Amino acid sequence: MTSPDTSPDTSTAIDTVRLDLGPRSYDILVGDRVLDGAGPRIAAITKGKAPIVVTDENVAPRHLPTLERTLRGSGIEPTQAIVLPAGEKTKDFAHFERLMDAVLGRGIERSAVLLALGGGVIGDITGFAAASALRGIDFIQVPTTLLSQVDSSVGGKTGINSPHGKNLIGAFHQPRLVIADTATLDTLPRREVLAGYAEVVKYGLIRLPGFFAWLEENGERVVAGDSDARRHAVTESCRAKAAIVGADERESGDRALLNLGHTFGHALEAATGFGSRLLHGEAVSIGMVLAFDLSVRLGLCPAADAEKARAHLARVGLPVRPTDVPGVEWDIDGLILSMAKDKKVKDGRITFVLARALGDAFTQRDVDPAVVRALLEDAVAP
Repeated sequence: MTSPDTSPDTSTAIDTVRLDLGPRSYDILVGDRVLDGAGPRIAAITKGKAPIVVTDENVAPRHLPTLERTLRGSGIEPTQAIVLPAGEKTKDFAHFERLMDAVLGRGIERSAVLLALGGGVIGDITGFAAASALRGIDFIQVPTTLLSQVDSSVGGKTGINSPHGKNLIGAFHQPRLVIADTATLDTLPRREVLAGYAEVVKYGLIRLPGFFAWLEENGERVVAGDSDARRHAVTESCRAKAAIVGADERESGDRALLNLGHTFGHALEAATGFGSRLLHGEAVSIGMVLAFDLSVRLGLCPAADAEKARAHLARVGLPVRPTDVPGVEWDIDGLILSMAKDKKVKDGRITFVLARALGDAFTQRDVDPAVVRALLEDAVAP
C-alpha cells in the first residue's frame, strides 16, 4: 500500500509503503530529502535515545551530518558512529566481529537500536548484528544507494559472505523503519546508480510488465537523476517487494522470484572476487539476461522477450554478457560449482528463476545441466 505523506519539516512529498507482517509491520518512506524530517519517526522507535549508527568511510562524510541534524532536531544527541571500511569485502567474519565488539562494547541493553546508514553492505552487516546482539535488537535502515533502497533494505534479509559463497551466513530480521532518501543518490557515481537500476528492472521482469514498459520510456531519467522519476522507480520497486515479502517472508514460495538473475549473478561475483571489477547489480544484469536466454533455450519464453530485456539493460549502460567484464577468463566449471552452492539448491538441484514472458517469472528445478553448461559456454565465448 502506498500513500502520499508530507515531511514534518519540509513541504517535500513522501510516499509511504507499508510492509505488512502483522505486529512486525513497518513503513518504507520514500522521497527527496525525506531524511531531513525523519527525526520524530526515529525518536519514536528509539524512545528518545540515540541509535547506534553504523556507516562506512564513504558515506559518513556525505550523509552522517544530515542524520545527526535530524536527530538533534528531535532532541537526541547523537553518539559516535561506528565507521567501517567501504566495499563488499567488509561483509565478512572479520568485520562482523569488529562490529559486534564495537556494539557490545557500549554496554547495550535490549532496548538499544542500531541504525544502518549506507548501501547494501552496511545494511546487511548491521541487520545481522542486530539479529545477533543479545539474541535480537531493533534496527533502522537508511539506505543511501539505489540498489539498497529498492532491494536489500526491504524484507529483512541480513548477513555476510563466506569464502563458500555470497550471503550464506545470516538471519531473517526485519527493520523497524526504512528511510529511502532519494537525494542521497545524487552523490553516487553513475556506475553505482546503474548497478542499482538493474534491481529496479528486475521487478518489471518478474511480475510487472507495465512497470517494465514505464522503465523503457523513463529509465534514462531514473539513471540521470530526475527526482520525480527516481522517486517513482524507488516507490514502485519497494511496493513490489513489500507485496511479495508480506506474502512469503522466508522465501518458501513467491519470494524466490526476487532472485531472478541472482543464481548466475552470484557465481559471476564469486569468480571476480566480490570486488569492484563486477558490482552486484552488474552481475544481476548479466544474470537476468542469462536467465531469459536459458528460458528461450528451454522453449519457455519467446526470443523476442529475451531480446527486449537485453536491449533495455544494454541501452542504459549495463553489462549483459560475461564478456562485457574486461580482463576475466571465465571458468565454466567454477561457475557451475558456485551455482551448486547457491542458497536455493534443494536436494542437490539448482533452483532457477526463469520466465515465460516479460513480467511472468517462475521457479524451476528440473533444468538439464547440459543445457546450462552450453548456455554458459556460448555466453563466455568471444
